Amino acid sequence: MKNVDVLIIGAGLLGCFTARNLARYEMDILVLEKETDVSRGISKANTGILYTGYDNRPGTLKSRLCVRANESFDALARELGVPIKRTGSLIVSYGPKADRVIQRKYNNGIRSGVKGLRLLDGSEARELEPGLADGVTSAMYASGTGTINPWELCIAAYENARDNGAEFSFNTKVQSIRKENGRFIVETDHDCYSARAVVNAAGLSSDKIRELVERPLVRLYPTFADYIVLDTSENEKLNHIIFHEGENGKGLTLVPTVDGNILVGPTNRAPGGEDAANTAFSADTAFTTDAASLSELRELCGAIFPSIDAGRQIRAFASIRPNIYRVYEESGKVVRDEARIHDFSILEEDGLFSLIGIKTPGLTISNELGRLTADKAAAHIGRTSKRETFDPTRRAIVRARDLTVEELAARIEKDPGCGEILCGCMNVTRAEIEEAIRRGAHDFEGIKHRTCVGMGRCQGSRCRKRILDLLFERDRMVDSGEAAAEKEYGTFCL
Repeated sequence: MKNVDVLIIGAGLLGCFTARNLARYEMDILVLEKETDVSRGISKANTGILYTGYDNRPGTLKSRLCVRANESFDALARELGVPIKRTGSLIVSYGPKADRVIQRKYNNGIRSGVKGLRLLDGSEARELEPGLADGVTSAMYASGTGTINPWELCIAAYENARDNGAEFSFNTKVQSIRKENGRFIVETDHDCYSARAVVNAAGLSSDKIRELVERPLVRLYPTFADYIVLDTSENEKLNHIIFHEGENGKGLTLVPTVDGNILVGPTNRAPGGEDAANTAFSADTAFTTDAASLSELRELCGAIFPSIDAGRQIRAFASIRPNIYRVYEESGKVVRDEARIHDFSILEEDGLFSLIGIKTPGLTISNELGRLTADKAAAHIGRTSKRETFDPTRRAIVRARDLTVEELAARIEKDPGCGEILCGCMNVTRAEIEEAIRRGAHDFEGIKHRTCVGMGRCQGSRCRKRILDLLFERDRMVDSGEAAAEKEYGTFCL
């Protein structure tokens, strides 16, 4: 049995940022993840928007963390070497009911201290975004809204936590947890661990993980969302992130991504089944899209922003909203309350810290919530001494497409792999892919999330085989003992 100070369950955004912030303290940290890599759950499937905080109720933890996180995100991105895009956003309405919603969100933002908010009339909104359909009745501009690739942020937090001493164990599924002599005994499908505190950041399974130790109190009940990714040829048609406030509820969101695509979404659909309204969420539910919902999404895009051709789709994906409800036991069954919990649910129970139902703006506040959780866990076990050697910086993999001709030529002279393009759509070189493998990518999706291969127009149809060949060769070298373990990154880092 291995003893650690804090054990974290889940290597999504919250798990990785909690580990990174715990690494600031003198302690032993272990992160368990049932998948083969980080960011394989809801952390990878969302809009990637950096919210300002005007959507949240003033005075709530969600509001405070969001405002603080947005204002400090540029510094965090520089530390971790992750690109962000501060486009600003427009929330637009086409009717009196939506006008009132925008006014309320503006008032909320002002009360919460959100900077850079401005109310606009319809003509002012169309001056900023000429592609909007006629008939805009009001709008609100928020200068601080931005976008980021969520999987890049998660990988950066993981690498920085790991480099500062946190350990990660993948392909490790938690099977039981019990309290014994003041410590948590966590049994997995491989090993058994003893920890003084446990952080439950298991995402879609967080309610089930908590119920291994505690009685049911809150549970996740899903709704599903579909998104469309458009080709980069549409990019110049959109200047800002667009939130369409519909007269009958949430409308359309358009996001000009960091990589130059346009993200269109989301739909909002409930799970099927007669007992869906009272059935807790299953993490095994597939992230599958719905054809009818995608068709409706394309129609809505054409109605709100007709200059964008939603037919220029290069891929679609689905995500899951982990809505959280209070539950109670009745006649041997677990029954949910009707009212949904709209704030974050952070449960502290004698050394077990459960982060359940952390959704929008979960990406924005991931570092702030990770810091808050880490501080609480450290205080619980009495480890308050900071690690003097903690380094908050992480070097990103250098991308050939970001270099000048002279910079690229200098790198090619040192390594010909810097000039060998394997992914023509995204201009990714063999050197970048090899660096991603050195950092821990062991399948195509892992390389994709670290280098953007397969995210372009052909969706990997031309580069997949060559990349899989590189992975196969790497595995062969490791199996034969030809490849030594590399503790340091390669030369291709910023």
